[in-house]
Amino acid sequence: MTAELGLGCAQLGNLYHAIDDERARATVDAAWDAGIRYFDTAPHYGLGLSERRLGAALRDRPREQYRISTKVGRLLVETDGGGLDTAEGFVVPATHRRVRDFSRDGVRRSIDESLTRLGLDRLDVALLHDPEGHADVAFGEGWRALAELRDEGIVTALGAGSKDAAVLTRFVRECGPDVVMVAGRFTLLEQPAREELLPACAEHGVGVLNAGVFNSGLLAEAEPHDGLPYEYGTAPGALVERARAIAARCAEHGTSLPAAALAFAGSDPAVRSVVVGADAPEQVRRNAALFAAPPPAGLWPALREGGLL
Repeated sequence: MTAELGLGCAQLGNLYHAIDDERARATVDAAWDAGIRYFDTAPHYGLGLSERRLGAALRDRPREQYRISTKVGRLLVETDGGGLDTAEGFVVPATHRRVRDFSRDGVRRSIDESLTRLGLDRLDVALLHDPEGHADVAFGEGWRALAELRDEGIVTALGAGSKDAAVLTRFVRECGPDVVMVAGRFTLLEQPAREELLPACAEHGVGVLNAGVFNSGLLAEAEPHDGLPYEYGTAPGALVERARAIAARCAEHGTSLPAAALAFAGSDPAVRSVVVGADAPEQVRRNAALFAAPPPAGLWPALREGGLL
């Protein structure tokens, strides 16, 4: 199966910095024009702002032509507090707080509220969001709640999303989901998901949605430099040097670091979608063009020979 390109919509929730509604809409429009038909969001992203913006941008599009995934596990509860939500990485007014809740009632309420924000009556994919630390209740009561919603026709496919490959491996083996979303664990820079998660997905017929494929930004530029993000913080010097070494090999083979990162992210047969975020239409157009023009085959053995892959 050939992986498709999907749009990750955390940036529509003002991740790292604020963008206006017009730019958010233009970003989704650019994705549509590039042929992207899968969009991933979550209540966590900007306290619901991402879902509202995505729903508005797709409202006039034919519903049968696109797929949306959103997540459960963080309920949004109104608060009287002021200020901005910057502690969670989003530049939005702190009108709500996030409450971890994988209970049956919490999951059903979360889906209902997401559908309202998105302006939809059904979801294509629902994911347990970052279940690590709450795995027993998430993979028990939370999973059963999602299964009920699937039986009721409100959700089509079920899964979980996390950067913890071990937790996702447990989930695949215990719950038999349709998909998992793994963030930052099968990238050109590091591949811990290759050890157990990807084989487990292949064994159980579980599709992989590969997100965070630029490792939060370190692999997004052709010439990596100090100060780029990694894991939602600043990249350590050793990882910047490794990214630079990979970028140099890419240049030798007539390609770029981000192009190689996108191609590698979709290289495993279990990967169904490479999910890439963007906060401007030009970023979407660039990523789509790079995804459509993979690097020469000789790059991969060169990286392996250099101990870089």
